[in-house]
Amino acid sequence: MKKERIYIYDTTLRDGQQTPGIDFSVADKKAIAAMLDDFGMDYVEGGYPGANPTDTSFFQRKHTAKAKFAAFGMTKRPGVSTSNDPGMSVLLQASSDVITYVAKSWDYHVHLALGCSLEDNLESITSSVTAARMAGKECIVDCEHFFDGFKANPDYALACAKAAYGAGARWVVLCDTNGGTQPGEVGDIVRAVKAVVPGECLGIHAHNDTEQAVAVSLAAIDAGVRQVQGTLNGIGERCGNANLVTLIPTLMLKPVWADRFEVGISIDALAGITKLSRTFDDILNRAPNDQAAFTGSSAFATKAGIHASALLKEPKTYEHVPPEMVGNHRRVMVSDQGGKSNFIAELNKRGIQVAKDDRHLDTLIALVKEREAQGYAYESADASFELLARQQLGAVPQFFRVEAFRCMVERRYDSNGCLKTVSEAIVKIIIDGEEHLSVAEGHGPVNALDLALRKDLGRYQEELADLELVDFKVRILNGGTEAITRVLIESHDASGQRWRTVGVSDNIIDASFQALMDSVVYKLMKNRELAGHIAAE
Repeated sequence: MKKERIYIYDTTLRDGQQTPGIDFSVADKKAIAAMLDDFGMDYVEGGYPGANPTDTSFFQRKHTAKAKFAAFGMTKRPGVSTSNDPGMSVLLQASSDVITYVAKSWDYHVHLALGCSLEDNLESITSSVTAARMAGKECIVDCEHFFDGFKANPDYALACAKAAYGAGARWVVLCDTNGGTQPGEVGDIVRAVKAVVPGECLGIHAHNDTEQAVAVSLAAIDAGVRQVQGTLNGIGERCGNANLVTLIPTLMLKPVWADRFEVGISIDALAGITKLSRTFDDILNRAPNDQAAFTGSSAFATKAGIHASALLKEPKTYEHVPPEMVGNHRRVMVSDQGGKSNFIAELNKRGIQVAKDDRHLDTLIALVKEREAQGYAYESADASFELLARQQLGAVPQFFRVEAFRCMVERRYDSNGCLKTVSEAIVKIIIDGEEHLSVAEGHGPVNALDLALRKDLGRYQEELADLELVDFKVRILNGGTEAITRVLIESHDASGQRWRTVGVSDNIIDASFQALMDSVVYKLMKNRELAGHIAAE
């Protein structure tokens, strides 16, 4: 049986930019568009030319090689011709393959927002689509608030969809703009729309206000739509949009859809979706969601000992798909809940061979459980665990030794009378028998300590040039200002590798320094492993 084609339309660069705290630069947009194009998206929507300087500049040229490049904008204003509408002129002149119009399809919005008659709105849809086609552009119409509009006035909502299709729109996209329509409702409404617009010309655009945008999109596909819109990692205004990082592997790997449909993304490309998701988070300068479906670091993680034992015998016992299919990997975590199977699996994965009856293993397990009772969390700090394990086995060189450190925070007025808080750190280090004393000022005590620690590490200095701390989390483990504090630090380097380290103390600076030290030592250790592999080859 020939599979039907599902087209993927990415709106990250437009819908995603409406996320609170996210503001793409032109350089960001270029980098993201290239990633989406390489991955195999069918459509990449670049933004709204004319709405802001960034998007207007971005549309001076096309930024995709394979994907269709779409410009987004409104249908023409009621009572004005397409040639006399400035917004329409910018859209028609944009360097894009596609124009995607947003059109009102809820009579309530037509009266309230546009202030025109229902007939005038239909005329705006028809004229706008015609203008796009005459300009040689493929045309898509996003019927805004379609499902709410259908429930309020089904005849008018259908008339809007029919007007867009009748004027020549390639796709009529049904939008759940408020994000509250349930999957069952969506399926029923899509089937009703198919009476006036064929399914191969229908799309779905779902918002995630009830955490069902992916479910709504799948329900619409089952009911007959053949284009699905969404964003990377589900970003978007309010609660976000349908998450393409979840939708795409679901369509490709779950037989209920994979047996019936195909997408324009290859199985080989799908193995890069975890990298795509995490690289995108790096561009946004935010930590990846550990529990994200398919791509999160915990998506294929097992903590309980009984689960780990079964997982090692047969991965299918606790994995719904092989993690390699989406470029992720299995994690059997170590913690105070883990048995020997967890520890052996984690050590083997890191190239550390140890027998089940080795006394070093019993010592390591006892030490991990003792430290986790103090507040350490090794399931979240993979690098600190590996260091601890290798130290117990005598496999970590002593690169340097910190003799002492001191950190001072001073709040004072500068010469201009402005209140300033200055942090200064001093670190005394022994390297190859020589004492090094480093002093640094930073943006806060942790930054000052980091700068001082890495300021003069002798022969190791150049190795740490690409080490960067990308996330810093503090957790208070009990109440009061004297509380025990856990610090988790995430680091990465130029290779793209990420690792996490942990420190625990009743002093937040001491806990931070522990995690910083582990990060630096782990980086130096990994550099030597990499050099060894290269030499062996």
